[in-house]
Amino acid sequence: MPREIITFQCTECKNKNYTNMKNKKTTTERLEFKKFCPHCRKHQPHKEIK
Repeated sequence: MPREIITFQCTECKNKNYTNMKNKKTTTERLEFKKFCPHCRKHQPHKEIK
């Protein structure tokens, strides 16, 4: 099964806010998106964690 569920963590407050799926075979690097953090109450970069 190449697709796995990944979790995104806010880089400022370190809260885990979002989940998504990713194909581990085609995308080997870690993803980073700028998403809204409800704890910080503004858009922050969110990085993929294990």
